[in-house]
Amino acid sequence: MKKAIVTLIAGLFATAAFAQTPATPAASVPAKVEAAHAKAAVKADAKEAQAVVKADAKEAKAVVAAKTDVASAKTEAAATKSKAHHKAKQTKAKADAKLASATAAAPVSASAPAPAK
Repeated sequence: MKKAIVTLIAGLFATAAFAQTPATPAASVPAKVEAAHAKAAVKADAKEAQAVVKADAKEAKAVVAAKTDVASAKTEAAATKSKAHHKAKQTKAKADAKLASATAAAPVSASAPAPAK
């Protein structure tokens, strides 16, 4: 039984292999054109994919640059605020020092009424 099945299967393969007709030269011309068309289509798809990747990379680079610019602006703003705060502190300290020196230099009798005798 097994030999019969093996013989039938081998026969099917043999007939399938010899049943194909060889391609004629006239039929190969459209095949060449079709192959060229397929090659061009694949090339176009590859170029499109490459362009998409480049565009995405450019967009990502712009986003990173924008984030960097924002971070840089925030850093500059913080530095400017810090400098302004420091300068204001120094100005207040100078004003306090002037007031203290003016108060110390002022005669006591001018600021207070003379004591009664």
